[in-house]
Amino acid sequence: MMLRPKSLKDFVGQTHLVGKNKPLRIAIENHQIFSMIFWGPPGVGKTTLAKIIAKEANADLFEMSAVSASKDDIKKIIGLGEHGLVKKILFLDEIHRFNKAQQDFLLPYVESGLLTLIGATTENPSFEVISPLLSRCRVFVLKELSEQETGEIIDRASKVLKVKISKAPRDWLIQMANGDARQAITMIDNAFTLYEKLTIDTLKATLQNSFLRFDKKGSEHYDTISAFIKSMRASNADAALYYLARMVEAGEDPKFIARRMVIFASEDIGMANSNALLLANQVFQAVTQIG
Repeated sequence: MMLRPKSLKDFVGQTHLVGKNKPLRIAIENHQIFSMIFWGPPGVGKTTLAKIIAKEANADLFEMSAVSASKDDIKKIIGLGEHGLVKKILFLDEIHRFNKAQQDFLLPYVESGLLTLIGATTENPSFEVISPLLSRCRVFVLKELSEQETGEIIDRASKVLKVKISKAPRDWLIQMANGDARQAITMIDNAFTLYEKLTIDTLKATLQNSFLRFDKKGSEHYDTISAFIKSMRASNADAALYYLARMVEAGEDPKFIARRMVIFASEDIGMANSNALLLANQVFQAVTQIG
């Protein structure tokens, strides 16, 4: 389903970056392309923005995931038209998965301008990206989509598929997507492919069919824990329980989940409720000692 926007005009969300007179929009329209890192939750437009930037800059875009990319892969990109005039942009998804040696390897190419790096991460780059590389990139924080923005994307998807979606399933899907456009689009696409209609029942059935789609070493691992944290942040108990059950049923390490709950209690709740951190620590200790 061809839903990915190809220009800023069609891009939904991140108005603090790509709205009128906002920094990233000005840079894109003026073809001022530089190395940058997009930091934000899954499904908010990181990959789409990278594609738009490359198109506007008439640059060659090379997409890689840090989960599987190697130094040799990057060498091949550097070797392609090394003395050519066409700018090369490397979009490195999950850049936080690159270790220090791999990030060090990128540094001279980014520093010389031979390669323009656009990194994407769900983790704080201050902790996950080495300082020399971070200092040569501008960090842009992407926010999860609002309910209105998610609804706009749902409407666009249903229009492309030429299928109607009534208010009840639309509202349900907005809540379940929880600011993740990719999740919303995937559910619409799957429900329509299987049932040729969009109702709460068909969307729920689709959700069950993909319940155990989970890779503890791949992107799904990080997407799901991120969705779990976002659900708690939004006080969406149903969604939090869903993502928790999904991880547990798929065999995720309980200590990993408990550790992230401790971090959430410390960073997101903090002094607003001092008991939250105490309780999270007790859960972590119990999981560590008992399993």
